[in-house]
Amino acid sequence: MDWNQLESEIKEVFRGDASGHDAAHTLRVANLARAIAREEGADEELCRLAALLHDVDDWKLVGGAMGQSTRARALMARHHIGKDTQEQVVGIIASVSFKGTDSVVPPTLEGKVVQDADRLDAIGAIGVARAFAYGGAHGRVMYDPEIPPRPDMDEKAYMANRGTTINHFYEKLLLLGDMMQTAAGKTIAASRHAYLKAFLEEFLAEWQGNR
Repeated sequence: MDWNQLESEIKEVFRGDASGHDAAHTLRVANLARAIAREEGADEELCRLAALLHDVDDWKLVGGAMGQSTRARALMARHHIGKDTQEQVVGIIASVSFKGTDSVVPPTLEGKVVQDADRLDAIGAIGVARAFAYGGAHGRVMYDPEIPPRPDMDEKAYMANRGTTINHFYEKLLLLGDMMQTAAGKTIAASRHAYLKAFLEEFLAEWQGNR
C-alpha cells in the first residue's frame, strides 16, 4: 500500500475546500485514528485507510444520498485493495457520520476508532474553527438568539437543518463528548469539550456586551 500516493490523491479530492472538510481534516482524523487504534488494540492500517476515505463521498461535499461509496471504492480499487477490506472500509464509513438521534454505534472496534477520531476533530479549538468555516461557506447566520437550538433532531431533520452556527454547538458539538466509544477517545474529548463550553461562555458574554 502506497500511503503517500493515497494521501496525495486525497489532497486533490479536497483541494480548494473552505468548509472545514478539507484534506487537513482528513489527515488529522487519520493520524488520530492511528493513535487511538494503537491504544485500543485495533487494526491500525484498516483504521488509517477508512479514516483517509471517510469523507470522499460525503453528501455535504459531493451531493447525492448519504451512504454512497462510489469514490471510496474507486480509490481502493486503484490501489489494489482486496474486496474483503473494501467491504470493511465501506462498512466503517457508513457508520461514522453524526445523524442526530439516528446516529449509530459502529459494530466493530475499528469503526468505533474512526468514528471517535472524526468526532474529536469536530470539538476543541479546531472544532470551533471548522464550525464557523462551514457556516460561512454555506451562508449560515453566525448567531441569532431568537432562533432556539434543536438538539433532538433525527437524521432527516438534521440533514435539512439550516440553523445558526452557534446552534450547531448545542445540536451536535456539545453532544459528542458523551458519544465517544473508546477509552482513548473519551480522554481526548474531555479537554476539548471543556474548551467548547468555555468558548461559548465567552462568546455569549461578548455578544451581550458584558465583556
